[in-house]
Amino acid sequence: MAAKRRALVRTRTGRTGAVAGGPWKEPTFADSTMGDDVGGEDLTIRQAAVNALGPYNGSVVVVDPKTGRILTMVNQKLALGGGFQPCSTIKLVCALAGLHEGVMERETPMRLSRRYSLDLTSALATSNNPYFARVGEQLGFEKVHSYAKQFGLGERAGLGIEGENPGVLPEAPPKFGGVGMMTSFGEGIQLTPLQLASLLSAIANGGTMYHLQYPRSAEEVQRFAPRVKRQLDIGNEISEIKPGMAGAVEFGTARRAYYDPNEPILGKTGTCTDRATPTHLGWFGSFNEVGNNKLVVVVLLTGGKAVNGPVAAQIAGGVYKNLSGQQFFAGRRELSLKPEAAPTN
Repeated sequence: MAAKRRALVRTRTGRTGAVAGGPWKEPTFADSTMGDDVGGEDLTIRQAAVNALGPYNGSVVVVDPKTGRILTMVNQKLALGGGFQPCSTIKLVCALAGLHEGVMERETPMRLSRRYSLDLTSALATSNNPYFARVGEQLGFEKVHSYAKQFGLGERAGLGIEGENPGVLPEAPPKFGGVGMMTSFGEGIQLTPLQLASLLSAIANGGTMYHLQYPRSAEEVQRFAPRVKRQLDIGNEISEIKPGMAGAVEFGTARRAYYDPNEPILGKTGTCTDRATPTHLGWFGSFNEVGNNKLVVVVLLTGGKAVNGPVAAQIAGGVYKNLSGQQFFAGRRELSLKPEAAPTN
């Protein structure tokens, strides 16, 4: 077993991509498994994630949304690091906040110009920036900040995960573009893959935000018990954003994730340049809906212009497809683990 785990750390031939075509500080291609410790991981899921990521410089995090257990974390250094601009994945936070505050309704088109209106489903599916900038401006910075904090931004998503960084949630509107850029591009925010996986897990399971836990051995897996972080009052809003997240895969920015109409994937892409690095980014946060057998898959890619949200979506789709080909979802057993209350200290 130990030999198999060591082999899974490097099971593909990475290639180093030249940093060219822009001011990029990170290569597009690298061996993203270098240095990973796979003890305690689900090796079937890790293999599917490593194969789907291929030669790209990035991270894949897979979580069980019903328990908060991290099943695999490819490129642990990147996943646990300081975080990156969330790009358009921040639109999920904006949509949930806007719906809860009554700023917009899913089926009511928002007028964006004299001749152009858009409803929430299409805005999420196509990642329309003016729509979410308008919602953010109507909400105002204080409410955007409050909801983002409630949804786990600016705090560690994990429970006792060594090396995890809390990212950054700014205390004032960003100087570049204000709250509109914050809610359409994630300006001023530094998000980690674990934080996005935590939010997607809460959306997937109906509103329970778990402490993400990362067992590091077979013994820790046996002792694992879910720990509830907090309950999010987003039950009504989840049903309103799901059509747009499904639409992203069916006809929008995440079409590359699509592989089987009987195994739907819901998600949100993100593409932008993290000017602080500077690095071009590709994000995709997602979950699948196959009966009760759901997984959350978050992909973050860093590099040059070849990196974007659609490519990240393709990689996530590859993870689901690889597991489906092994009958993983059809044969997966339910976990009989009872959640424990969040610690009081």
